[in-house]
Amino acid sequence: MAFRTFAVAASSALALMAGSAWAKDSVTIGLQLEPPHLDPTSAAAQAIDSVVYSNIFEGLTRFMGDGSVVPGLAESWEISGDGTVYTFKLREGVSFHDGSAMDAEDVKFSLDRARGEDSTNAQKALFEGITAVDAVDPQTVQITLDAPNGSLLFNLAWGDAVIVAPDSIDSIKTDPVGTGAYTFQEWVQGDRITLARNPDYWGDQPALVSATFKFISDPTAAFAAMMAEDIDAFDNFPAPENLPQFDADPRFQVLVGSTEGETILSTNNKQPPFDDIRVRQAVAHAIDRQAIIDGAMFGYGTPIGTHFAPHNPAYKDLTGGSSFDPEKSKALLVEAGFAEGFETTLHLPPPSYARRGGEIVAAQLAAVGIKAEIINVEWAQWLESVFRGKSFGLTIISHTEPMDIGIYARPEYYFQYDSIAFQELMAKLNATTDPDARTAILQEAQEMISADYVNGYLFQLAKLGVAKAGLQGLWENAPTAAIDLSALSWAE
Repeated sequence: MAFRTFAVAASSALALMAGSAWAKDSVTIGLQLEPPHLDPTSAAAQAIDSVVYSNIFEGLTRFMGDGSVVPGLAESWEISGDGTVYTFKLREGVSFHDGSAMDAEDVKFSLDRARGEDSTNAQKALFEGITAVDAVDPQTVQITLDAPNGSLLFNLAWGDAVIVAPDSIDSIKTDPVGTGAYTFQEWVQGDRITLARNPDYWGDQPALVSATFKFISDPTAAFAAMMAEDIDAFDNFPAPENLPQFDADPRFQVLVGSTEGETILSTNNKQPPFDDIRVRQAVAHAIDRQAIIDGAMFGYGTPIGTHFAPHNPAYKDLTGGSSFDPEKSKALLVEAGFAEGFETTLHLPPPSYARRGGEIVAAQLAAVGIKAEIINVEWAQWLESVFRGKSFGLTIISHTEPMDIGIYARPEYYFQYDSIAFQELMAKLNATTDPDARTAILQEAQEMISADYVNGYLFQLAKLGVAKAGLQGLWENAPTAAIDLSALSWAE
């Protein structure tokens, strides 16, 4: 691929020299986190989907900016009367970026790979109910379930369920090959990733010829880059204190919306003393959510008392069950045998909500006798030590996957909550298709994890975007971690 890297490097240099002359057909977007790699089917990092979701990779279905699920590579589908067989009709004329045709065998390969025994898919549970994936003919795929699953079309829209080219697997993490409107061009580690418009895309050609994702981890540097107009937009701007300056500047637009990001004080439920519900409850009552929102997010964010987005119609406000009450927290610690408190660790990944929020949380915990040693880690370290290694006491993270309360039914998940009652409740949800019945089950699920104080529920992450005034099509809300380049254009 050396020739391609050289060509893109030369193009990038010309683009920098040309400056604003290239602004109408290209875009540079700032991201705080750099992806660990570019395979969305084998990691939990939202930074991967930010770059590749719908741009490089597509699934049978997909999310839109309003949260709706619409056809993707499948143009239509039929569901059997008993709800256990889904027959998908694939779009005609779809090809991978390497020129090979995408057909039913590729869909079968991708879904079988995602659900296989040796799968490293971070959301493997999405595929648990699938008993078979069959290529009926080149344009028809049949998915058979062991029981009805009212969430299947939703699950297939996740980045973890995208369709990949079988011949690309060995290099997918550094040279991804998908079917999307943009092709991968170059990755300069620590600096940027560049994509180019796919001339053979099956759908409408996007307005922009190329896009560059620029990695800027420091909030101060992000502010400087935007003000200097070195970048055109910053998705999830990391310095909310600067938003009033952008809002007052006619060169920019500020987009304030909501995300699917439940920001939580994740707790290792199997590590003593957090295996004691009284200790977890003490942690919850030691936390002043509004102080964290005000201090770390400058007022942007909605307090939550469970792992569910407030904008979802099924949301139930349970913040009262873990209200800020330091005296109650201290009494619970005494009851649990920790009158003198205890020491633990607080791992903080790079995002501002974690680093800034962590300082406040640590001080609040210290006030009731819990001494939390702050350990700042890079994203790759967090994935290795916390998410995969489960070597932590507490950590702060925003779970940006859409409606992902089902992760609490996975005992092996990193916070290690093991409740048979909750697992049975999620199985009941999957078997239910009636909307009102699903809402009732989801509310019961929220109540259960809130009452078990599985984690410290902090706030729903706001989507704070900044962009040049002429850039159109940016998602105001984030129903999934994605920057849909095909929706972008520059105003005339």
